[in-house]
Amino acid sequence: MYEYNEIVPRTYIVLDGEPYECIASHVFRKQQRKPVNQTKLKNLITGKVVEHAFHVSEKAEKADITGKKVVYLYNTKGAYWFCDEKDKSNRFSIDVSLVGDQGRFLKTNDTVEALEFDEKIIGFRLPIKVELLVTEAPPAVKGNTVSGGTKQATLETGATINVPLFVDEGDIVRINTETGEYAERVAKK
Repeated sequence: MYEYNEIVPRTYIVLDGEPYECIASHVFRKQQRKPVNQTKLKNLITGKVVEHAFHVSEKAEKADITGKKVVYLYNTKGAYWFCDEKDKSNRFSIDVSLVGDQGRFLKTNDTVEALEFDEKIIGFRLPIKVELLVTEAPPAVKGNTVSGGTKQATLETGATINVPLFVDEGDIVRINTETGEYAERVAKK
């Protein structure tokens, strides 16, 4: 069990029988009252974000979430296909809504961590930064820095992101999967 002040970002709890991940927390005291932990919690099954206040006397149950290494194979219209890291014949599909926005950064044969709750996959954890090849990038036009010096580039996975003007087709860039933003150029073509 977690005490009210132990519920901090990246902790998993069970609330109303469903697993939640704490996204943000702030412990404060209002005038002469007892401290309160105001949290933002993300439901790991539905993806819905809710706010919840934990008072000094409240405790929260730890969610028993385990990680399992899986390999991404391919995606179809409504599902992403994975296989077990150790047993390639054990294949399974996951609905697009469960993979979420991070799915656009998945490359074939990437190993990711599947999060399980009650022996059911409820989500995925990609590495925070991944390296992807830029397949399409329009040329930089001199004097085109009014818009902040960025342009749209297409990555090898089909995702489009904003990159600086100096990034060209064929470059390898590092992407932050949590924010979906360009981090740095790794290799120049």
